Amino acid sequence: MRENVWRKVCELIDQALAQNKMTDQVNVAIDGMCGAGKSTLGGLLAERYACSLFHMDDFFLQPKQRTKERYAEPGGNVDYERFREEVLAHLPDEGGLSYRPFDCGVMALGVPRRVPRRRLNIIEGAYSCHPYFGDIYCVRFFAEVSQEVQRERLLARGGAEKYRRFAEAWIPMENRYFEAYGIREKCIRILLE
Repeated sequence: MRENVWRKVCELIDQALAQNKMTDQVNVAIDGMCGAGKSTLGGLLAERYACSLFHMDDFFLQPKQRTKERYAEPGGNVDYERFREEVLAHLPDEGGLSYRPFDCGVMALGVPRRVPRRRLNIIEGAYSCHPYFGDIYCVRFFAEVSQEVQRERLLARGGAEKYRRFAEAWIPMENRYFEAYGIREKCIRILLE
């Protein structure tokens, strides 16, 4: 990641923390393209700020939810209802919260994950800015890369067969969500090449 992008992201988070001193919690979203580096950026920010980090990938749809109608919705391929119910509704809880991440290996909810209450919460992943969540963020980032870099990263991550699945299904679904809800326009765009 370029140093100027890292500095810009940290400056904006620092500003949000300073401007919201009286606010109990500060929530930051990192939405954007698959393969853009959202998880990497989220991990680096979690280290720097010792904050809570939530991954939208933990909220993939369970098999029973994977219907034609659900996939037809822009942003419908993530369990946004469960994310709001299990995470967002409990961020203010003094005792923290617990949720069960979706485990792609067994196609079911996994072992509960306990998350302590923290002032700063980073929510990373495509669909993190879904309008279903309302206006909950102090800062919204949109991570993007060129199509060439995206392709290279996705191939390196999972090989040709997985890349084909991304190209034919997941990327078009993400693009439909971005366009339907104007996600890029509602965020601070950051190039993570």
